[in-house]
Amino acid sequence: MIIHEDIRKAFPGIFVFEGDIGPLSLTDKNPHLEQLKEEVITETKNRFTLEQVKDDPLFRAYRDFFWSVGVDPTKTRPASEALVRRILAGKPLPSINTAVDAYNLASVRTGVPIGAFDADLLVGEITMRFAQEGEKFLGIGMERPLTLQRNQVILTDENEIIAVYPYRDSDGTKITQDTKKIHIVSCGVPKIEPQTVMAAYELAAEYLKEYNAGR
Repeated sequence: MIIHEDIRKAFPGIFVFEGDIGPLSLTDKNPHLEQLKEEVITETKNRFTLEQVKDDPLFRAYRDFFWSVGVDPTKTRPASEALVRRILAGKPLPSINTAVDAYNLASVRTGVPIGAFDADLLVGEITMRFAQEGEKFLGIGMERPLTLQRNQVILTDENEIIAVYPYRDSDGTKITQDTKKIHIVSCGVPKIEPQTVMAAYELAAEYLKEYNAGR
């Protein structure tokens, strides 16, 4: 990934770990993955309460990053924190497909947001840069494009914006059951150790291989 110099200056220590996982064979559900899901839910409930989550140092680092780019983390949660909060509130985790569900569990367990893209839909090198005022972005689940502000951090390939970092991926490169190869981006921010970011990537890769017949 190419990280623009102004991003590095604004956010010293920002770090990502990325790579391709595949070939994969995605399905709607996998009983062994559903069992893992129950284990992670129980583990999370034993680890946190809703009142404690906001004060966890790892989640606090992502919240601080959100504030610095003009995103209110009390309204738009970091992806990993949002998943943990769903569990603690007694809500079911999203059930999309065996790939999305797998890397979501890795995100819950590590606390690190994980971006994922259909690798065959990406064009060229991924770049992290600041958005230009007024750029448009259509994320997964959005009915209308979002108008971006200059201080927001985005990921692009050579054709389009593929993510607003580190909380929403593009609808155009999302993972479906037709996806054969996934590009994973484990998303670090200042105050998060690189080893933590790498561990999240490695766990996501492990789950993708185990529950989607990946190599």
